[in-house]
Amino acid sequence: MSIPSDLDISRATALLPLEDVAAQLGIGAHLLEPYGRSAAKISLEALDELPERPTARYIVVSAITPTPLGEGKTTTTVGLGQALRHLGKRSVVAIRQPSMGPTFGIKGGAAGGGYSQVVPMEALNLHLTGDMHAVTAAHNLLAAMLDNHLHRGNSLGVDPHRITWRRVLDVNDRDLRNIVTGLGGRLDGTPRQTGFDITAASEVMAVLALSTSLQDMRRRLGRIVVGYTRDGEPVSAEQLRAAGAMAVIMREAIKPNLMQTTENTPVLVHAGPFGNIAHGNSSVVADRIASRCADYVVTEAGFGADMGAERFFNIKCRTSGLRPDAAVLVATVRALKAHSGRYKVVAGKPLPAAMLAENPDDVLAGAANLRKQIDNIRLHGVSPVVAINAFPTDYSSEHEAIRQVAEAEGARVAVSNHFLEGGKGALELAEAVVAAAEEPAAFQLLYPDSADLRAKIETIATKVYGAAGVSYLPAAARALDGYEANGFGNLPVCIAKTHLSLSSDPTLLGAPTGWTLPVREVRASVGAGFIYPICGEMRTMPGLGSHPAAESIDIDAHGQIVGLS
Repeated sequence: MSIPSDLDISRATALLPLEDVAAQLGIGAHLLEPYGRSAAKISLEALDELPERPTARYIVVSAITPTPLGEGKTTTTVGLGQALRHLGKRSVVAIRQPSMGPTFGIKGGAAGGGYSQVVPMEALNLHLTGDMHAVTAAHNLLAAMLDNHLHRGNSLGVDPHRITWRRVLDVNDRDLRNIVTGLGGRLDGTPRQTGFDITAASEVMAVLALSTSLQDMRRRLGRIVVGYTRDGEPVSAEQLRAAGAMAVIMREAIKPNLMQTTENTPVLVHAGPFGNIAHGNSSVVADRIASRCADYVVTEAGFGADMGAERFFNIKCRTSGLRPDAAVLVATVRALKAHSGRYKVVAGKPLPAAMLAENPDDVLAGAANLRKQIDNIRLHGVSPVVAINAFPTDYSSEHEAIRQVAEAEGARVAVSNHFLEGGKGALELAEAVVAAAEEPAAFQLLYPDSADLRAKIETIATKVYGAAGVSYLPAAARALDGYEANGFGNLPVCIAKTHLSLSSDPTLLGAPTGWTLPVREVRASVGAGFIYPICGEMRTMPGLGSHPAAESIDIDAHGQIVGLS
């Protein structure tokens, strides 16, 4: 069966005026700030004008450990939001803004797909309302003011060898990972080694996503630590007198963006924190606004439940005060077959032909990962719903194998065909989510603020990842001691590890046990409000592949974008 491309489906969608989309949520036109005809900012005054709705159901969409191709969380999030509307529920979808790095790299866009996507996809994937650029500018302003401080005499005594603040850019560019700045003459700055990260990895982006108000964002920006003195004292953006100007740059970016799906369901798109070293969730502000104007808020967490969902529960919910009512675990036949260890899936390459043959035994062989991710949701007292994201190459026997595994674990399960059918294809999933959300809430954080940092790390490693224990390199141990001494021990932890395994080793599939989590380095995002241990090699500036998506993206004779997917 052939269907139109995502771009063609997006362009064929009859868009509602944004005032009408907002009216579905009870948001008046006076609270909208249009950016063209396809997106609008929502004023933060909505938080004061809209009454709180204590009965709003809060649903997070996560997944089993994905393949490098991704398993369709965004598409499922959108499809579920559309399906809830078919059930007569007032729903709103909340997702992250895509980074243009992956859009022009291997992954392509992140608008969902098929008949369950956010439209227009060109606007979503390219610039939107400029929030990414604001984050880039605010981040790099701080970097410039730090280097200027060094050049002007360094009155704060910043140790040039202990500077942690790099620059950012919203492209994939491996040549910028490690650079030397300040070359030239005496007037050209202070030479030092540094580098670039992708904008999604910026702490300013994480601050944007976790701030609860404009003033909260201003305070968080001021708390950002850029480095340390020779005596080990942290140096903040506030001390460099940069935080105020950064907040001015970010003044418009903190307002969520309103868009719509292919079925005109309202969507709030806001922030795009990196899913590996940051918490990988859309903004607290967007979810708080959404919870005041909908019966169901459907939001997405990055990567598998061991990563995005764990951080959603223990970082985002800790900050927002919102409590989830149910969690969706997206599972695919191809991912479970990959976890069998019998196939190799490579980003940018077709699936192995043998993987497309009917084989429910391969699905069952990889089921340990699904079982563990169901358990990871339940650790937080939340009801899991397994969503089988159906692909045209699947077989009903393979869907039935997933259903048997999920039901044996006591989880609700539904096959969803939203990609091909839109909201109608996700009705079974929507009904299961409604039933799960009606169960008595028992949400719980995995650890208290008062636990020390090592206890927090070890709790996640053993309970969520299935590790036998944790080891710390000497530098990591010293960093933890220093953060505790500087008063940062009450912060939650955001463990940076591979998204391709429950473990820190991307080659370990399924649900490995008996391994040790190696913490080689620990960094602090004090402004955002978390400590992040780094386990394994983490690339915070991706590179381009042999044939990046950018090679196929162009403009035709009529000025229309082609090749975007």
